[in-house]
Amino acid sequence: MNLEFTKYEKRDRIAFITLNRPEVMNALHPPCHEELDRIFDDFAADSKTWVAILTGAGDKAFSAGNDLKWTTQHGVPTLPKSGFGAITRRFDLVKPLIAAVNGFALGGGFEIALACDLIIAAEHARFGVPEPRVGLMAAAGGVHRLPRQIPLKIAMGMMLTGRHITAAEAHRIGIVNEVVPAKDLLTAAERWAKEIIECSPLSVRASKEAAMGSLHLSVQEAMETHLEGEKQLWSSEDSREGPRAFAEKRKPVWKGR
Repeated sequence: MNLEFTKYEKRDRIAFITLNRPEVMNALHPPCHEELDRIFDDFAADSKTWVAILTGAGDKAFSAGNDLKWTTQHGVPTLPKSGFGAITRRFDLVKPLIAAVNGFALGGGFEIALACDLIIAAEHARFGVPEPRVGLMAAAGGVHRLPRQIPLKIAMGMMLTGRHITAAEAHRIGIVNEVVPAKDLLTAAERWAKEIIECSPLSVRASKEAAMGSLHLSVQEAMETHLEGEKQLWSSEDSREGPRAFAEKRKPVWKGR
């Protein structure tokens, strides 16, 4: 895969995706989004890769969001939601995603992190949706995901002022799963990924699909809805391997089918 603005590698069932424009704090522009789309297509289709870790190059920024210099030169899309996708508008990916936030996660960068299932942050990381300060809005899911993931008044305070919050505050209000020293960031993200990999991949995917696909439903409606991942899980070899391994006091050997 020919990549200029991102990096992509796989090892031990983990995909490592890096936003690679450190000279502009890993800011996002359409060519970068196009590469991310191809990467996530490959990750979704690869049966040997079960978890992805997404981070930014360097130690200053995960991503500072929309590349405003590029936007100044090329113009703002008529409807940004249709042109800036990456993972923020992909709702069919049931494999887990971990954001390893290594600095500023602002605007579109924060929106990508919010679209991930877990966020591990370096101590110096900062989060925010500063778009209103430059005449824009967090249209790649930020204005929708943030009020669903933290208390409404806190979300509105961030969205209406554009202010940043620290990693410690993000952890306190529930956006971030763990805060670690910068030198330990990827190690911590890999630790989380390896814990996920110890579980049945079908169980993990069915759990994510059910949780994310039922947020708009009542508990009763959700429990009466059986999505494809759940149906696949109950008929799988893995659903028999888990109890068998437990009874035999050994680690299960997951096949993902």
